[in-house]
Amino acid sequence: MKAALVSLLAIVVTLSHLAYAEPEVFEIDPAHTFPAFEADHMGGLSKWRGKINSSSGKVIVDFEAKEGSIEVSMDMTSLDFGLDEMNEHAMSDDMFDVEKFPTATYAGQLIFDGENPTSVQGNLTLHGVSQPVDLVVKSFKCMFHPMKLAKVCGAEAEGAIRRDDFGIDYAKNFGFDMGVALRIGIEAAKVD
Repeated sequence: MKAALVSLLAIVVTLSHLAYAEPEVFEIDPAHTFPAFEADHMGGLSKWRGKINSSSGKVIVDFEAKEGSIEVSMDMTSLDFGLDEMNEHAMSDDMFDVEKFPTATYAGQLIFDGENPTSVQGNLTLHGVSQPVDLVVKSFKCMFHPMKLAKVCGAEAEGAIRRDDFGIDYAKNFGFDMGVALRIGIEAAKVD
């Protein structure tokens, strides 16, 4: 009887904990989040690497239910290849046409395998075109940040797109490979 009472009490405590567990909301830290990409130059002659210097958004994670979502907005006028001439050309209507399409967005659902998310199934809207883009989460960690005095989660994710799928086909006729590798580092702080 005593063992049954202890078991029942343990079940009630567990269920009450689950009932009160809520998804946690994290705001993306723009000073520590840089979507980056790598694209072909001249059909394999070299690679151009760039990043987006300004992004914002949120991550929602329910660690108990093993689910969550992410929304990111990227300021395409902050494209940075490390070379002013390339930045200007990339922002022109030859490529990203940032005057007409100043923002790109990514929204997706976190997919868990065990305790942490291992992938994201989502959609990227770039250059006015939306396409499904899935990401593989290479690392994921949450911790109490001693400088921000808040819970912070960080991740590294990778994926790939074809830029011509988004209407960005500059130099395709010259033999440029349209494949683009995505490498995204993100940090986000919990919102109380």
